[in-house]
Amino acid sequence: MPSHTFQIDFKRSSKVAVADKKLKRALVSATDRFRAQRSLAVEGTQEWEEIKTRAREIKEHVIDNLDFYLEKLEESITKAGGVVHWARDGEEAANIITAIAAERGVKSVVKSKSMATEEIELNNAFERNGIKVVETDLGEYIIQLAGERPSHILAPAIHKTRDDISKLFSRKLGVPYYEEPEELTGIARDKLREEFLNADMGVSGVNFAVPETGTIVVVENEGNACLCTTLPRVHVALMGMEKVVPRFEDLSIFLNLLIKSATGQKLSTYVSFITGPKNILDNDGPEEFHLVILDNGRSKILADEVTRQSLYCLRCGACLNVCPVYRQVGGHAYGGVYSGPIGAIIMPQLMDLKGVYELPYASSLCGACKEVCPVNIDFPKVLLKLRSDFVKGREKGRRPGLSERMAIKLWRYAMEHRRLYEFISRIAYFAQMPFVERKGRRNGHGRIGSLPFPFSNWTRDRDFPAVAKKTFRNRWRELENENGDSEDKL
Repeated sequence: MPSHTFQIDFKRSSKVAVADKKLKRALVSATDRFRAQRSLAVEGTQEWEEIKTRAREIKEHVIDNLDFYLEKLEESITKAGGVVHWARDGEEAANIITAIAAERGVKSVVKSKSMATEEIELNNAFERNGIKVVETDLGEYIIQLAGERPSHILAPAIHKTRDDISKLFSRKLGVPYYEEPEELTGIARDKLREEFLNADMGVSGVNFAVPETGTIVVVENEGNACLCTTLPRVHVALMGMEKVVPRFEDLSIFLNLLIKSATGQKLSTYVSFITGPKNILDNDGPEEFHLVILDNGRSKILADEVTRQSLYCLRCGACLNVCPVYRQVGGHAYGGVYSGPIGAIIMPQLMDLKGVYELPYASSLCGACKEVCPVNIDFPKVLLKLRSDFVKGREKGRRPGLSERMAIKLWRYAMEHRRLYEFISRIAYFAQMPFVERKGRRNGHGRIGSLPFPFSNWTRDRDFPAVAKKTFRNRWRELENENGDSEDKL
């Protein structure tokens, strides 16, 4: 595509989101439910940590040998009658898929939920080429009607209440206002059934791909992906190049981790194993099967020893549900297709967009995301690496201004002269008193509530520890005197 429509301004968007009380209630309610379901599933699984460790080992092996496994995957799919396409970026991937549609006279496309297709903005590409595209996952269908982006990897419409959806359906579909979820689901089912029957092409994502057999796996709960991949005469699957699982027997590990981490189920309602187009013995299935393997910045991620673990992600959404930042601001504040902790590490690496480097700072580094990750991605480590890379890139070739150089020289001079340092500390202690909270004024161990400009930006969002009445050196001398050693060793 010529350009991305992602608009990343996390600071501004997060302020708007935090002020939305209805959004916060919806986020907390939904993420609490996901967290509870996951906890029950994990507690009922023996050797959960051992399974996670094994999955991590497999992912490390796959990513280290990705070229071999991708070539093997292409070979197996070709033998099964499918066609494999390679896309360097999102624009090329969208062009490949729309070209397949144009060459076959496709007028209507049904699409199951896929974060990769959101990443390349495939719907926009179809519409520019005059091809009708309909999202068939209920959450994605709601988002498409609303003209919005997904707010959560697992539940795209997590930010919308039942009332929001009722009003949306009434406005967009011309139906009465219904309050019951069953009635709303029934309306969507009726509308989508007609789309399935009339579609010329189905587009899906890929949860896992097995080079050993040339099989792709799609996990879902609604049955829409099954219909997308079997009813239309052409099936196109879009896969990020990291989605490989080396052997068929490894699927049991990853399906276990993905499904329990995502929804807390023992097994999803539908798990589809697709190996090429239908053959003469099959009663249903597409006449053509195409797999588009997407790079779009993943090779660059692969080249870095720290950030390459970003490619281990299963897209379960568990990290979003525990993230204190995401639970306050929701997915739209991140400005792109991926949100939460995984968005904070994936988006800056995949897309060179204005404002994207704000995202690694959209984290408290509490580590909750690392703890729940089914493949043990070290989110804090990756976030810190991205922050470091950003600062180095920003500072490269930049000469500090006069005020900055003078401040650094003064700080260095003070650090090298003990008495000056102690004098400044005493001045700072008395100067802070008007700003120290009342309970801490006596001993200087309290907190500074707010500072005047130009320091107000710091204390606006965080507390600043007050300067202690006694410096470390003075306290050390007192301890030495108490112990009978009055010699000043400092």
